[in-house]
Amino acid sequence: MRTFASLALFAAASTTVLADSPDLCVPRCPATTQARFTNQIPSGPACPQTRVDLCYTNTDLRFVFTALGETNFYFNPNQTTNGDIWEYEVMEAFIHKGSDDPQTYFEYEVNPNNVTYNSFIFNPSRVRTPGTPFDHAFIMDPFGDGFTVNTVLDKPNKKWVSRSTIPLALFNAENPRGTTWRMNFFRTIVGPDTFPNQQLCGWKNPGIASFHITPAFGTVKFV
Repeated sequence: MRTFASLALFAAASTTVLADSPDLCVPRCPATTQARFTNQIPSGPACPQTRVDLCYTNTDLRFVFTALGETNFYFNPNQTTNGDIWEYEVMEAFIHKGSDDPQTYFEYEVNPNNVTYNSFIFNPSRVRTPGTPFDHAFIMDPFGDGFTVNTVLDKPNKKWVSRSTIPLALFNAENPRGTTWRMNFFRTIVGPDTFPNQQLCGWKNPGIASFHITPAFGTVKFV
């Protein structure tokens, strides 16, 4: 849920008119598609590459998050499910069923310690405008609800990979073929020598040091 100041620049944001072609077409598993990014948010030298492989079944969204060029593998071992793992290193997916710029969306995060953050976000301004509501509705028992996650650290090759499954029922959906959703993917990079100053990386750059800018979300079509 990383965010910083100067969000007033976006206070007048309006609903995005979607392009005819989606940013990503997601196939049924076992086929996959991949989003990859090196964008630093809002600007700066390129981030190490991050990859997100996606596919779907009738019941689940499936993600494989891959962080390349990793040197820190930095997390707080005392943090547990839905803790503030975003303060350290995470990979993230923001997910909305529908094609509009969302005011409510799901935030999923995983850290190198296989700990997850799972929450619906209420952001009616769409840009987290100061003085407007911004709230969370946590999924308190994600594994009991059908989430799965498996994270493997590959320190010799400077990468970590997390395989995650999110139930479609969370979005009141099943077999999403033919539907268009909005998503964005992010990664935070930090180490013991730079904490708490993170490098922020993302698939679709919101142009400001905040992940909660929903007009910037990409369009994702299930095919």
